[in-house]
Amino acid sequence: MTEITENTQVAQPDEQVRALERLVGSWRVSGGAEGTVTYRWLDGGFFLIQDIEMEQYGQRIAGFEVIGREKPFGAESAGEDIKSRFYDSQGNTFDYVYELDGDTLTIWGGEKGSPAYYRGTFSADGDTLSGAWVYPGGGGYDSSMTRIK
Repeated sequence: MTEITENTQVAQPDEQVRALERLVGSWRVSGGAEGTVTYRWLDGGFFLIQDIEMEQYGQRIAGFEVIGREKPFGAESAGEDIKSRFYDSQGNTFDYVYELDGDTLTIWGGEKGSPAYYRGTFSADGDTLSGAWVYPGGGGYDSSMTRIK
């Protein structure tokens, strides 16, 4: 058995991960994709889970995303970026990097600095997030989320 002493510290999520708290809740998504998303914390607060039910270009999109810092087996600390992996009902996976700077959320497609990204700004009351997905070659679409609970 392991003895717990007064000097033992329980790991805590860092400030940048905790800042994603403003996403927690259910949101109505409009723009190039329509539907709902719900964000919730996994016990411990290290990972945010996003459940997704949307339609885009006439196709249903259902899945979930796990958002947080990667800490590979045996590593002493977590990685620098807040990364995520989205899993959909068609068997696809997509990787992203989340970056929150003040009221601006950037979700990079693949790696930070990618030419594919979403950038949106939270309203003063925090109940809307408005922005656009940008794709290489000039593609993309406007996308907004409005808190429904």
